Amino acid sequence: MNSFITKVKRFLGNKNTVTIICIVAGFAILYIGYNWRVNEAINPTMVPYAKVKLEARHVITPDDIGFMNVNSDVIRRATNIISSSNDLVGKEVTYGNTIPAGSLFYKEDVTTPSLSPDYVLSDIPDGSTAFSLSVDETTTYGNYIEIGSYIDLWFEGEDDYNRIIYNNFVKSIQVLDVRDSKGVSLANTKSESPAELLFAVPDELYSLLVKANEIGDLVPVPRNKTYTAEPGETEVTNTYIQNFILSKTATIPDEE
Repeated sequence: MNSFITKVKRFLGNKNTVTIICIVAGFAILYIGYNWRVNEAINPTMVPYAKVKLEARHVITPDDIGFMNVNSDVIRRATNIISSSNDLVGKEVTYGNTIPAGSLFYKEDVTTPSLSPDYVLSDIPDGSTAFSLSVDETTTYGNYIEIGSYIDLWFEGEDDYNRIIYNNFVKSIQVLDVRDSKGVSLANTKSESPAELLFAVPDELYSLLVKANEIGDLVPVPRNKTYTAEPGETEVTNTYIQNFILSKTATIPDEE
C-alpha cells in the first residue's frame, strides 16, 4: 500500500504529468461548457402560434391557438414573444393589425378588449354623442390630461371688434380616451404623443361644441384630483359665449 502511494506521489510530482493533466482537464471543462451552452440554446420550448389568420378586433379563443417548439435562445432574444396561451385567450388582435396563420404571437399583436379604439364608444349613454378634440402634448399639459379625468373646456376667439374672447365655456367634462395620430389609445401604445381627446357629451351640447370649434378654439383645461373625484354636471358655464357662438351660426330645422 505504501509503495502504491509512493508511486502516485512520484507520478503527480512529475512536472510533465501535471502539465498533461491540466491540459486534459482544461479541454474537458471547455467541452462540457460548450455542450451545456449548445444544449441550453437549442433546448426546445413549446410556444403558442396562430392556427388561422386572425383579423383586427378578433377576440382570441383556444381554438385559434396551436403550439410549436422553438429554440430557447430565440425566446430569450425576442423578449416580446408571448410564450403562454394564458396570456392570449380573451385578448383582442390590436386595431389595424393582422396575425398571419402560422405566426407566433407578439405582445404588440394583442390587447385587452377594453383598450381597443371603439370600446369606449360602446358605453356612451343614451342621449349622448362622442365628440373629438384635436390636441397635442402642449395642450394636454405634457400628457397631464388622462383617460377618466374631468376637465373644463375654455373658448378662445374674437368678437366682431377683434377683441379676444377667452373664458371657461363648459365645465366638468370627462375624458373618455386620449389617442395618438393613428387613432390608437395611448393606453394601448408606446406613443406619448397625444393627438385627440374623446368625450361623451349630451346631444344638445354636441352641436354647440362643433360650432364653437369652427368659430374659434376649444382649449382643454385640467383640474385637480378632487375635481375628478367629485364631478358636477357637464354644463355650459358662460351664456355670453354661448349666445355669441349661436349668433355666428345658422340653425337648420330637421326635415319631417
